[in-house]
Amino acid sequence: MSEFIIELRRRFWRATMLGLPRGMHMTRYSMYRRLTEVGKQLRSQVASGLSISHSKHLMDMMGVKPAQITEANYPEYTITSLPFENDQFDIVTSDQVFEHVEGDPFTAMEESRRVLKPGGIAVHTTVFAFPVHGSPSDFWRYTPDALRLLCRKFSNVIECGGWGSFEALQWMRRGLHFDPVPHATWHPLHKVATRTDPEWPIVTWIVAQK
Repeated sequence: MSEFIIELRRRFWRATMLGLPRGMHMTRYSMYRRLTEVGKQLRSQVASGLSISHSKHLMDMMGVKPAQITEANYPEYTITSLPFENDQFDIVTSDQVFEHVEGDPFTAMEESRRVLKPGGIAVHTTVFAFPVHGSPSDFWRYTPDALRLLCRKFSNVIECGGWGSFEALQWMRRGLHFDPVPHATWHPLHKVATRTDPEWPIVTWIVAQK
């Protein structure tokens, strides 16, 4: 299909969304809504949180409000070697970080577990069926089962899931990946963003307790 036709379709769908209240873009719309629901099961007031590579918004979205938040942003910090003591934080979050880990993902997950207090919560999101993207490099892909395996040393997996479909991948190819999704349930983009096929996860996530 020519780029001209793709652009025409992109403009058409964007025109249908004018004036509609909208949320996050397609690959995060359902994932964030689900994590918001999971957050209702967690303690809202905690003492300390660790945000890895600009992922504080996960805490905000899940309603977890640490009294103190430490930012560990790449490249000053790397998740495979966190310069923090054991049992220091109540919650650790990373959003779309694990595909960029330049090293052993098991080491990265163990670091997030190590710095948690007993009973602390780790929240990690990443990707599976997703285009190659830098920032600065792209190394890994994860199914929900892979995330469960990485979290095998945690005492409890609170939530592990994925969202995506082959249809959603086609919409992404149309250039509508980063367009905010309308909340209107009748809109085709909303339907695509809220429908999932377990065989085609695009994004995946896990919430695990130490």
